[in-house]
Amino acid sequence: MIELKDLTKNFDNKEVLRGLNLEVKEGETLVIIGRSGCGKSVTLKHIMGIMRPDAGEVLFEGKDIFNMRHSDLEKYRLKFGYVFQGAALFDSLTVHDNVGFSLIEHSDLSKEEINRRVTETLELVGLHGIENLMPAELSGGMKKRVGIARAICMKPEIVLYDEPTTGVDPIMADAVNEMINDLHSRLRVTSIVVTHDMVSAYKVADRIAMLYEGQIVGSGTPDEIKTTTNAVVHQFITGASKGPITDNHNSN
Repeated sequence: MIELKDLTKNFDNKEVLRGLNLEVKEGETLVIIGRSGCGKSVTLKHIMGIMRPDAGEVLFEGKDIFNMRHSDLEKYRLKFGYVFQGAALFDSLTVHDNVGFSLIEHSDLSKEEINRRVTETLELVGLHGIENLMPAELSGGMKKRVGIARAICMKPEIVLYDEPTTGVDPIMADAVNEMINDLHSRLRVTSIVVTHDMVSAYKVADRIAMLYEGQIVGSGTPDEIKTTTNAVVHQFITGASKGPITDNHNSN
């Protein structure tokens, strides 16, 4: 469905992506793991087409999105729902207007239809009757759920989750993971989850890919990742701090 080919991206002469290659299969939940600052969120922004690579291609169904006309690229971006790390709700808008924001901005739906869609979407994430609350009145877990509701309200084909369990306690993190699995099965969407939380990765992933020094250095099912002989991946998933990470990229 989506293929990243030889992606390179530099910021202030620092090479963040170094010829990254990755495939995303239709209907799967792909989890991208890696240390903080390794380029996971940058990769998501390239996939969505809101950041342009210095070199390489992002292919959607075989077509390079950065060769699209501007209007087609805008349509492509509307295929995505994006769950931000900190929910990123608009403080001045109610829950209703936060969740329905994209529908209000990018659809011709009537007010009544938008209201219905917002109510349905909030119920999907286990929230009912909070449409008129403000973000400041919500708990951290509720903000996470509202952020997810906003991402799926447009009925996207692909949902991107940027560190969805960061900043919540383990019980709420597990609830978020359950929600990701439930929405994936109900909505039949393709999901890409960026995280450094291995509990979350194992729970939601069909496939896990590790990003290290700007490249994918290992990928496989959760069971394959757990039993990997790749030294880089093994050190990350076990949380071993002793010894430098080696560059044994070629073993699985």
